[in-house]
Amino acid sequence: MSDSITTFFDAWGMSDDAPRAKAIAASFTADGTYSDPRSPEALQGPDAIAGYVNNFSAGAPGWTAKVVEVSSTGDCHRATVAFGGMGPDGKEMVQHGQYFAQMDGDKIANMVGFVGTGAPDA
Repeated sequence: MSDSITTFFDAWGMSDDAPRAKAIAASFTADGTYSDPRSPEALQGPDAIAGYVNNFSAGAPGWTAKVVEVSSTGDCHRATVAFGGMGPDGKEMVQHGQYFAQMDGDKIANMVGFVGTGAPDA
């Protein structure tokens, strides 16, 4: 079931919109929703989600999103994702996020993301 989560985040690093949209459509149900702190609202359906990811990719060319860990309880999956690429200062950087996905079969029905991993600041 976590294959669709990996496929979705792999799509963030694709350089072409059409294959990215196809991967996202394969990952989400037809009425699936996605939201994170940077999305303007909850996005519904693969086309809206792909449009959001296209904007990310256009604004951060060469960046990737890699699932580094997935755990599950029932139909809910938690994924830790590492976003990485060249920062504005010309140095490689990595930012982590936590994503919670409810599944409908092997597709994502609802995903909510948060910046960071939830670890307390030191």
